[in-house]
Amino acid sequence: MPDPKEYRFETTILKQDKIDAGFIEFPFDVLQEFGKKGQVKVKAYFDGFEYRGSLVKMGHHCHIIGLNKKVREAIGKSHGDRVEVVIMEDLDERTVSIPDDLAKEFSANPDAANAFEKLSFSHRKEYVEWINSAKRPETRSTRIGRSIEMLIAGNKEPHSK
Repeated sequence: MPDPKEYRFETTILKQDKIDAGFIEFPFDVLQEFGKKGQVKVKAYFDGFEYRGSLVKMGHHCHIIGLNKKVREAIGKSHGDRVEVVIMEDLDERTVSIPDDLAKEFSANPDAANAFEKLSFSHRKEYVEWINSAKRPETRSTRIGRSIEMLIAGNKEPHSK
């Protein structure tokens, strides 16, 4: 399979209304470029920082891709700043490596495991990163327990507070 086409451009980081989130507009016609009207999974590089996400319409006049706080901090930029962007379709399988201790809890809680598998790649990744970011074993254990509870309750995102 040939390498996906790269789209290179410079643009301004825009602010999402009412929340601390940023995004950029994709200045090409997604239907013409990818043959799709809806969501397109992509690898994006913002000033060289790699991010796997999706181009989405979300009621906007064109497709956009979000720059979450982690990405903005990594590149040292925020809303209103200019950023160099490279985007290509992400044809790789999106998998999240489940830590052994979380896998053990999933085997004892199939409802939570099922809920986890139904989540988007990004949300599965957020849960695993939240658990893996715990500095103490007690905190990690607590986060795994809370993750099981939140997944069973239908929460898509982990909450560290």
